Amino acid sequence: MSVHSHIKKVTTHVLSEMKMRNEKIAMLTAYDYSTARILDSAGIDVILVGDSASNVMAGHESTLPITLDQMIYHGTSVVRAVNRALVIVDMPFGTYQGNSKEALASAIKIMKETSADAVKLEGGSEVIESVNRILSAGIPVMGHLGLTPQSIHKFGTYAVRATKKEESDKLIEDAKLLEEAGCFGIVLEKIPAELAAVVAKEVKIPVIGIGAGGGVDGQVLVVHDMLGITQEFSPRFLRRYHNLFSEITGAVKNYIEDVKSFDFPNEKEQY
Repeated sequence: MSVHSHIKKVTTHVLSEMKMRNEKIAMLTAYDYSTARILDSAGIDVILVGDSASNVMAGHESTLPITLDQMIYHGTSVVRAVNRALVIVDMPFGTYQGNSKEALASAIKIMKETSADAVKLEGGSEVIESVNRILSAGIPVMGHLGLTPQSIHKFGTYAVRATKKEESDKLIEDAKLLEEAGCFGIVLEKIPAELAAVVAKEVKIPVIGIGAGGGVDGQVLVVHDMLGITQEFSPRFLRRYHNLFSEITGAVKNYIEDVKSFDFPNEKEQY
């Protein structure tokens, strides 16, 4: 029997077991109660309350503007809906870089106020002091390497990362560093599939990919992208499982037409 099918609550230990048994981990983002409830009831393993909320919920061009309190708001909304999935909350830009004491305070605030299961932060050796301090408080941490959107102004592009040997070597070193520190998993974003597969073999902790090929331990997508709510974002790694943009647009147009033609509400739809 698969680990996935019989457990009542996904934990970091369950994810580790899934990797050992070569069972893939399915992960999606959610930012609100209603969506999280659907994902959880469908059987998703992990829900990431991503700082991508800055883009898809608030309309910002990057993940940088979203605040700690806004992430906590989204986190509490998601946690209220979830019974089974592991819930991870992204630590937003500016809450952990360069100051490990502030990082710990931010992580504690997230955990206390959201009741989430873990936090996620971007970077390797640059943030290891913060990672160590958060882990020392018993807070589970997921790492994030490769394309790190919070560093967009440093890179200046959302292009594929770690295509050259120097950067790919550092990525492997950073993955091992995060594992040694005690992270329970790592997200690899937009890196060559061959490199991602190497990392997944080199570390014992689960590796979740987004644009990192199929040789990793699981996959994550932004729910608005995979459901086709967003239309302007079409990277190679994105598979759209629906076109909700068209469906919702059609439903709204039908509603407008019914209201304006006096068709809605009809006699059965009033008191």
